[in-house]
Amino acid sequence: MWRALGLMSGTSLDGIDVALIETDGRERVLSAPALTIPYQETFRDRLRSVLGAVGPIAEVQNELTRLHAAAVEEFLRRHPGAAVDIVGFHGHTILHRPAEHSTWQLGDGALLARLLGLDVVADFRSADVAAGGEGAPLAPLFHAAVAAALPKPLAVLNIGGVANVTWIGEASEILAFDTAPGNALIDDWVSQRTAAAVDIDGALARAGRASAPHIARFLASPFFDRPPPKSLDRDDFRPFVPESLSLEDGAATLTEMTAEGIAAAVRYFPAPASQWLVCGGGRHNPALMAALGRRLGAPVRLVEAVGWDGDALEAQAFAYLAVRSILGLPLSLPSTTGVTRPTSGGRLFRAVPATIP
Repeated sequence: MWRALGLMSGTSLDGIDVALIETDGRERVLSAPALTIPYQETFRDRLRSVLGAVGPIAEVQNELTRLHAAAVEEFLRRHPGAAVDIVGFHGHTILHRPAEHSTWQLGDGALLARLLGLDVVADFRSADVAAGGEGAPLAPLFHAAVAAALPKPLAVLNIGGVANVTWIGEASEILAFDTAPGNALIDDWVSQRTAAAVDIDGALARAGRASAPHIARFLASPFFDRPPPKSLDRDDFRPFVPESLSLEDGAATLTEMTAEGIAAAVRYFPAPASQWLVCGGGRHNPALMAALGRRLGAPVRLVEAVGWDGDALEAQAFAYLAVRSILGLPLSLPSTTGVTRPTSGGRLFRAVPATIP
């Protein structure tokens, strides 16, 4: 069993999730402690400034990597008995254009390995994109491992900056894809108009009225008619932001857009999901969760209902994928990213350079 530490900086720009697991990289996964370190507003603004692969990328990458090192050090300070064999470092996606064979996760794996004195696996998505895949989502094999004992068919919904779903069938078949914007457009709407970073408790959305014409235009996007696998960049739906609406009506409209986009995924499931398990920051938004409950036609539950940690799940996934990378096992399948064959990936950065005899 490997003791793997996963690091995730999601498209919501909220902070760094650190999660320790023990795993064989296959069926066995044991959860251990986790920690979230929020970004300070000043760094969040700097990180936002390089989205789209523009601006002071090298400077922000250096700072991002050092913040990840500090997050790991804080985790180990709080859990002094924790031992780590490998670190899975996702980095932060600043550009995702799989149709152009391009995906860019900011983060310096070599620097992180040197700062921590630990081996690091990074650059998880490039191999999949180079092999013709979407490069996302990459958590489905982890979802399948931790959901092995649960009734199927099952849908695991991650609502980060972008929302994605993993459908797992009764014979353990897997289908996965990005569904729609997640928190990104809602968070940006609120942060650009108020002093808050998010719509806390969905209060703005619940005070507003959703615009049916804006939602109809959103759902007319060709993206929803594309069969999966498929993926999104954080800003792919930026043209659908309802700039003319009030603060509250805009929040309500964007929340309903997110729910409608997720509900549009159901048409592609080989069989209806018996339940939806929701992780990611979006599960903390009661207005969004209520909207999903009205639309999905099956029970919608937080992943905590089955004993998972919804804030740590993505970081745990990249800890798991780091071990699979070391073992040369696939990180993606044709049914999860559209890659032509099961594909491994990730780059290993050693804490100490190997000595050549």
